[in-house]
Amino acid sequence: MRSKKYVSLILLSAILVQIMAACVSTLSLSPAPTQISVPEGWELVWQDEFDGKEIDTTNWTYDLGGGGWGNGESQVYTNNPENSRLENGLLVIEARKDQNDQGGFEFTSARMKTQGLQTFQYGRIEARIQVPEGAGFWPAFWMLGSNFSQVGWPDCGEIDIMEYVGKDPTVIMGTLHGPGYSGALGLTQWNRQAYNIADDFHTYAIEWDENQISWFFDGEKYHTVTREDIGERTWSFDQPFFIILNLAVGGTLGGLVNPNTEFPAQYLVDFVRVYQPIK
Repeated sequence: MRSKKYVSLILLSAILVQIMAACVSTLSLSPAPTQISVPEGWELVWQDEFDGKEIDTTNWTYDLGGGGWGNGESQVYTNNPENSRLENGLLVIEARKDQNDQGGFEFTSARMKTQGLQTFQYGRIEARIQVPEGAGFWPAFWMLGSNFSQVGWPDCGEIDIMEYVGKDPTVIMGTLHGPGYSGALGLTQWNRQAYNIADDFHTYAIEWDENQISWFFDGEKYHTVTREDIGERTWSFDQPFFIILNLAVGGTLGGLVNPNTEFPAQYLVDFVRVYQPIK
C-alpha cells in the first residue's frame, strides 16, 4: 500500500510540473503590454512601440546609399532586414562589417525617417534607446524641417535630440542647427555622466514650442535654446519636422573605427512617442 501511495504522489508531482511549465510557456509567449506613462500636462498624439512583426511602413521610410553623407561617414545605408528589423518589441538598427566582391569589406547600417509620412510641429518628442558600444559608432535621434527638399540644409533647421559617439562613452549631446549656426557652429551642449551610457537604455527627449527648445536625459533637463539666443539669425523651427533614427560608422564626429570595435553592433529603440500640450 505504501509503495502505491508513493507512486501516486510521484505521478501527481510530475503532472503538476508539466502544468506549471505549460503556464510559464504561455506567459512567455504573451508578455504584458508596456504601460505608457503620459507626462503631466501632455497628451499622446503619435507613437511607435515597435511591438509588431515588421517595421510599420506608414511611419518609416529609408535613406539609402553611401558617399559619406556630408560627414565623411564610412557606412552604406540599406533597407535590408540585416540592418533594420523588429525583435522582441524593439527596433534593431544593426551596423555590420561585411565582405565585398573585391575581397575587402564594407560597413552597412540603416537610416530610418518619417519624412513624407509623419511630421510634427512643437510638443514633446521622446525615445527610449540603448546605443551601441565601440569607438567609431555614431548613433543619433534627430529631426529635420519638412521643407528640407525645397530649401536644403541648414535653412530647413535641424534638431539633434541625441547624438552619441562611442569614442567618448560617457557623453551625449543635444544640438540645434540653422542658417548661421550650423555644423561646428551649432548650438550644442554636452551632457557627461559618471558611467558608460551604452550600458543601458535611456530616455532622450525635447520639449519644443514657438519660443524655445529644451533637451532632456532620463527626465532631467540639461540644455535650452531660445528664440532670443538666435539673435538676428533665422529661427527655423516654426514648421513641421520629421524624425530620423540612424547609426553611422566613422565620420567627422564618429571618428576612426577602432580595430577592437565589435561587429555587428545594435542600436536598440524601445519606442518613439510624440506628445502635445493639453489645451
